[in-house]
Amino acid sequence: MTNLNNKVTIVTGGNGVLGGAIAQGLASQGVKVGVLGRTESTVIKQVDEIKSRGGDAIALVADVLNEAELELVKTKILNTWGTIDILVNAAGGNKKGATISPDENFFDLSFDDFDQVNALNFKGTVLPSFVFGKVMAANNSGSIINISSMAAQQAITRVVGYSASKAAVDNFTKWLAVEMALKYGDKIRVNAIAPGFFVGEQNRDLLLNPDGTLTQRGQTIVTQTPMKRFGTPDELQGVANWLASDTASFVTGVVIPIDGGFSAFSGV
Repeated sequence: MTNLNNKVTIVTGGNGVLGGAIAQGLASQGVKVGVLGRTESTVIKQVDEIKSRGGDAIALVADVLNEAELELVKTKILNTWGTIDILVNAAGGNKKGATISPDENFFDLSFDDFDQVNALNFKGTVLPSFVFGKVMAANNSGSIINISSMAAQQAITRVVGYSASKAAVDNFTKWLAVEMALKYGDKIRVNAIAPGFFVGEQNRDLLLNPDGTLTQRGQTIVTQTPMKRFGTPDELQGVANWLASDTASFVTGVVIPIDGGFSAFSGV
């Protein structure tokens, strides 16, 4: 892999499970990591974890939906490290009212929650790309890595708001890849990772019972996954490191599944 040493990245949602794993993976390659999140305590915890493993990181406390806060973060990271080479848009999530439970139907949807989920996952990808991408445009160089989902590519029951917003991320990834290449040359690339099913705090109760056994939904997912298991967060690191590096220099506008074969399997 091309040397990533001393490259500079911002990982939004870098204080979460998946974003944190990606931040750790980039730091292990010598990347200077700005961990961005809304909750200061968890951001600092992630920074401390990276530093304890010999990495270089700073805490960036901001809301991905607040342009003024993102501009302040940009100033901080430029004052600290001078540039931004890599942006990972890992901030995202779901809300109860944008999810249809088994005893509900589409007409029970909360549009307040639906709008919030769309804002967090979609605008929360577009706005950091808008703010931090300006540095890449000025440098005519950079790699943006968005986080999509299996829910974007085929219908998965219940998660209507999350699915729609991640599908928008897929389209935006392709659009921005084309825009950047046409306007700023071939050194700025935009791609996405589409995780399959990983156990995190937001979906743990959907996938696992309190005793650690699979729920009915969890069992359905594992049955539909040829590798017959959930992913582990560190399994995102290899693809993220590759997309961030120059070894992926002719790769742009793609959405790469990391899903144990889920998206390939017909069920038969």
